[in-house]
Amino acid sequence: MNKALLDTVQSAQSALDPQFKALRAATAALNQAVKLAGEEHFDALSMQKVQAKLDLVADQVADPAFADAVAGFSAATGQALNDLAFHFAHDLKETFEERGEQVTGRPPTLVVGELVLQIDIAVRKAQWFYGKEALTRPIPLSSTGILKAYEQQRKAIVERKIDVDSFLAELHKAWSEALAKRSQRTPGGRINLPEIYSQVVLNRQIPRFWNAPSRSTFKDYERAHFVRDLVLAHDASTVQVEGKSLRMLLGGATKNQAESASRSIWVPKSALDGEYYANLWFE
Repeated sequence: MNKALLDTVQSAQSALDPQFKALRAATAALNQAVKLAGEEHFDALSMQKVQAKLDLVADQVADPAFADAVAGFSAATGQALNDLAFHFAHDLKETFEERGEQVTGRPPTLVVGELVLQIDIAVRKAQWFYGKEALTRPIPLSSTGILKAYEQQRKAIVERKIDVDSFLAELHKAWSEALAKRSQRTPGGRINLPEIYSQVVLNRQIPRFWNAPSRSTFKDYERAHFVRDLVLAHDASTVQVEGKSLRMLLGGATKNQAESASRSIWVPKSALDGEYYANLWFE
C-alpha cells in the first residue's frame, strides 16, 4: 500500500465531497424550480419551499448562473406570495363588506374597526390583534375561522363595558400597594405599568385561589382586556380617595422600554395608532 498516495486521494475526496453534496442539492432544487417556473400559474407556497432549499446551498455553489437563477426565482417567489396574500385579502374584504363591516389596509395588515388582522401567507395563517396585544393564536387562512374569531373578539374587546370608577379605584389600590413595597418612593410616585397590571391581577383573585392556588382557581384578567380598560378609562381618569380627587397619569416609554413587554404597554388611540407607556401614577 502506498500510504502517501492514499492520503493524497483521500484528502482530495474530503475536499470535493462537500462541493459534490452542495451541487447535488442545488441540482435537485433547480429541477423543482424549473418545473414550477414552467407552470402557467405560479404555486406560491410550493415555490417558497423550493426557495428555502436554494437558499441553503446558495453560498456553497460559486457559479454566476446559479446565483442569477436563485435571485430570479426568489423575486418571482416573493411576488407570487404577495399576489396570493392580495387575492386572499380581497376575498376576505368582500366577505366582511357583505356583513356591513368596512375593511381598510393592505396585506399583510388589514383593519376591521378597532381590530387588526395580521396575515402570514407563508404559513397560511392569520392572527387578530388589539393594539400590540395578540387576541388569538394564529388561525388557518379560512374565512369562516377568521370571521368567527373576529366576532368573538369584537364582543370581548370592542363591545367591552366596565365600571370606570371601580377600575380606577383598582388601579389606585394597585399603585398604592406597589409604592408601599418600596423602601424609597419612586420619583413622582411612578410605577411600572406592567407591574400595576400584575398587581391588579393578583388583587382580583378570590379567597379560594389563595387557599389552594392552581390553574382551576385562578381568575384570569387578560392583558388585552387591561389595555382596553385603560382606553375606556382614559377620558374619565380621576378617582376620589379620602375626599381628594386624584388623576391617573401615564408616562411615555423610552425606546428601550418600548422594546420590552415587561417594561411598557402599548395603549392604542386607533387600530394602528397609539403610544407605549412605561409608568402610571396618581396626583
